[in-house]
Amino acid sequence: MQPKGLFKILIPRNGTIFLMSDRITLTRYAWLSVGAAILTMGIKAASYLVTHSVGLLSDALESGVNLVAAFTALAALNIAAQPPDEEHAFGHGKVEYLSSGAEGALIILAAASIAIVSVQRLLLRQPIGHLDLGLGLTLAASLINLVVAQILIRTGRRHRSIALEADGRHLMTDVWTSAGVLVGVGAVALTGWQILDPLVALIVAGQIGWTGFQLVRRSAHGLIDTALPVGEVQKIIEVLDAYATDRVHYHALRTRQAGARGFVSVHIQVPGRWSVQRGHDLLEDIERDIHRVLPSVTVFTHIEPLEDPRSWEGEGFFH
Repeated sequence: MQPKGLFKILIPRNGTIFLMSDRITLTRYAWLSVGAAILTMGIKAASYLVTHSVGLLSDALESGVNLVAAFTALAALNIAAQPPDEEHAFGHGKVEYLSSGAEGALIILAAASIAIVSVQRLLLRQPIGHLDLGLGLTLAASLINLVVAQILIRTGRRHRSIALEADGRHLMTDVWTSAGVLVGVGAVALTGWQILDPLVALIVAGQIGWTGFQLVRRSAHGLIDTALPVGEVQKIIEVLDAYATDRVHYHALRTRQAGARGFVSVHIQVPGRWSVQRGHDLLEDIERDIHRVLPSVTVFTHIEPLEDPRSWEGEGFFH
């Protein structure tokens, strides 16, 4: 249904420019992830070659997936940084959900690969050698991943970049994989029980597979226009409640998020005898206050005459 009456759109002051330049800046963190993946993949491959441990092989495979995931995040951030155009009036932020979904799928694929190799090793036992060197190399690679992962996750949360946060969580699955491998290979060194190596690898495969599933689910929710977090919606309601009187009502509040950007739509009802200027001034005040509590959102407001029953059409679908 086409909007009736006065329809205003507020693009956040400095918001669009900030978000675009912000995404360009974030690509340097994606390059950090690429560098970490290349370095740790080489270290872990060397660790597997000297030990022939299936656990360390699974760890090296996970690092290879990390490299692909880092390039995926880099591409997504570059696309998200592009300004809105005629075909993408609301920007390109949703591409970050595609990136995080792809990372989740890669994590699940890595988990499946680890599980397959582990089962094969359970059936065909192979001794492990040079444990001291292999464990030392793995520990060094894990520390690199841990530091980079924490940087990516914190930066992703701070800038609301799901692509960067997903890349960081992907690296954290590598850290957990390495921790499990260290436990398994260390147990073999202490007990001589070769079966512990593939068993621990299977457990780790299950853990990182679950992480991948959660990422895919979260990305799917973003692609179907999930509402803003409850806490942010509550801030919007508090602003609207402050303006609500017996002559000013609001309804049809809708919110959605696309990557780092948030969108708010609300209908404001006022007496039909009000002038256009008076209604316009009210919407400006409401929009300004919403933007004050949520600087990164774009606000759509629609004014309606309070006495017109048609203004309530479709009310059941909204807040």
